[in-house]
Amino acid sequence: MNISKYLTSMTSFFVGLSIFCFVSCTSVEITKEEKRWQETAERVTIIRDDFGVPHIYGKTDADTVFGLLYAQCEDDFNRVEQNYIWAIGRLAEIEGEEAIYSDLRARMFMSKAEAIQNFNNSPDWLKDLCVAFADGINYYLYTHPDVSPKLISHFEPWMPMYFSEGSIGGDIERIREEKIRAFYENKEPIASVLEALEEQEQRELEPQGSNGIAIAGSLTQSGNSMLLINPHTSFYFRGEVHMVSEEGLNAYGAVTWGQFFVYQGFNEKTGWMHTSTYTDVLDEFAEVIAKKDDKVRYKYGEEWRPVQNTEVKLKYKTSEGMTEKVFPIYRTHHGPITHKEGNFPIASAMMWDPVKALEQSFIRTKQEDYKGFRKMMDLRTNSSNNTVYADADGNIAYFHGNFIPKRDTIFDYSKPVDGSNPSTDWQGLHPVDEHITLLNPENGWIQNCNSTPFTAADEYSPVASNYPRYMSMNRENFRGIHAISLLRNKSNYTLDSLIVLGYDPYLPAFSVLIPGLITAYDESQTSHNELASAIEVLRAWDYRTSETSVAMTLAHFYGSHYSKKVETPFAANDMDRLTYFGQGSPTEERLRIFDEVLKMLNNDFGTWNIPWGEVNRYQRLNGSVRQAFNDSLPSTPIGFASGRWGALAAYGARYNNNTKKIYGTRGNSFVAVVEFGSKVKAKTILAGGQSGDPSSPHFADQVLPYAKIEFKEAAYYKEDVLKRAIESYAPGERN
Repeated sequence: MNISKYLTSMTSFFVGLSIFCFVSCTSVEITKEEKRWQETAERVTIIRDDFGVPHIYGKTDADTVFGLLYAQCEDDFNRVEQNYIWAIGRLAEIEGEEAIYSDLRARMFMSKAEAIQNFNNSPDWLKDLCVAFADGINYYLYTHPDVSPKLISHFEPWMPMYFSEGSIGGDIERIREEKIRAFYENKEPIASVLEALEEQEQRELEPQGSNGIAIAGSLTQSGNSMLLINPHTSFYFRGEVHMVSEEGLNAYGAVTWGQFFVYQGFNEKTGWMHTSTYTDVLDEFAEVIAKKDDKVRYKYGEEWRPVQNTEVKLKYKTSEGMTEKVFPIYRTHHGPITHKEGNFPIASAMMWDPVKALEQSFIRTKQEDYKGFRKMMDLRTNSSNNTVYADADGNIAYFHGNFIPKRDTIFDYSKPVDGSNPSTDWQGLHPVDEHITLLNPENGWIQNCNSTPFTAADEYSPVASNYPRYMSMNRENFRGIHAISLLRNKSNYTLDSLIVLGYDPYLPAFSVLIPGLITAYDESQTSHNELASAIEVLRAWDYRTSETSVAMTLAHFYGSHYSKKVETPFAANDMDRLTYFGQGSPTEERLRIFDEVLKMLNNDFGTWNIPWGEVNRYQRLNGSVRQAFNDSLPSTPIGFASGRWGALAAYGARYNNNTKKIYGTRGNSFVAVVEFGSKVKAKTILAGGQSGDPSSPHFADQVLPYAKIEFKEAAYYKEDVLKRAIESYAPGERN
């Protein structure tokens, strides 16, 4: 016998047997869930275009949701997971005890059991989407064993129920963690301290907000309506996606990581843009609580109702491992007790109807005309947003808020109201026909920049006296003023000219602030040479921002430093504050603040005479949720400015990392301009790039186009997607 051949033969036999056993055992061990994932993946195609934008095609809506979540995880699983860790109230398990009151706030409004119940009570089609959401993420983890989640190794279909109104954050973030902490840690007095803290933060932090502009066909070259979609969010907060199914879904736009629907975007016939609203959607009820019959009760009219009391265990990370705290949660019919004002526990009431909210968020993306869109708005759960709308039939519209409780106007709901008085209770919801709305105003345009709705269409705007005051704060801002000045008496729009309008560099805040400084200098007759030179730079300025503008540098630091260091003699928003600094403040104070700014610039940069682009930068070093910055590492000059100054194309810093230069963290992120006609056309830009992976070619491929305002064409129709396709694959196939 040839021993060598025998051994070779036996080796082949056993290898074959091993492979057979492995395959057989593996096939036996595949779970029903894994089989479902693989079957769904076969019905999904993901096409990546030349900018890495995922175009997801599925047989059903649920298939497309599966592919969407899979693609999102490919681009930035870190942010998908982080959003759910925060939403379901488990942040302290990765960030430590400091995050425990964020978790407690989340659990006050929903428990895991309630989320499961909400899922079980959902209509079948929504259940299918929620299952597809979880399956898409779980299949990504299954096919990427090298990815290590920070906390959530298996996602569940009930998790989207924590997205209260279909968006991350939303109303719940209006309830301050500091107040919850003070209540549970018995810190007194809290009201005045926290009010001062909130005022200081408002003076120092980059403002949040967004712009939406709709243009009627009467004002465009093509005769088609147009829409500017310009959310101001944290950078990398939303990716750009395209969702298509054989059940009529064909939506393109921005999706917050972990969402299964396009949040701000368009389909072939309709487009929608959300801006943060000033509608009062969260109220506080001061409860009268006493012990009656050995039970804690609260007064409601002539009754003493029992206070609901549950407990929640919250885990948090320490240097020695995981530990936990137990918190009682108290609740009245108004909502959970979140904090205390004086001697009164405060129950916070807000919209919390996750099933209907998720229904509305997905249904919105499939509407084909104004009639359908308007009917969708009757669900009334898009609570934290205004909506600017345009469609292929030529309609433009505006909805100020969507969830608006009816209240007795004799009470001031801007403050806690008496919870023991039944008359303060919400009396149902206003129907949409009673909301502040606009449809096809005669001027041909609508704008909202988180500004008052009563200037949304210039002289054709709604009239404030026709509505209860809780429907809007009727507060203007510099962005709103800026938008109106650009839109008046303008026509012949194209997509490119709408981009130009959206990036207009004029900053109206400085036209109010800077002349007052120049007047103060002229009246002072000072001989300070450096001060004189800097003032002359400002005197010659046209209040337009650019990379090369030294005046922009001086004005930004002057306005920021003034807002930080000096309190106004009255409660003020940014617009009132800057107007006071320019027109009502002591002239010697203006010069003192400006002199401090010059010294600060000299100290930090060696000169005050420094162009804005040398100071104002874009830098993305890694895929971290909270970016680190470093003055010694490469960055890109940016000519945009803060929305605080009236910049429509907002670019600002919400935090810093002990750097001298300014690095943008929020503002223009995803931006789109859309034209509706026989075929929809759109151009888009995304801050940085589609991917959160530094090794990806799409991590920073849009940085220079972003800085230079060079939008890309959106590939919407299949033939255009295929022309731009770089790769096409089913989930699980990509290398």
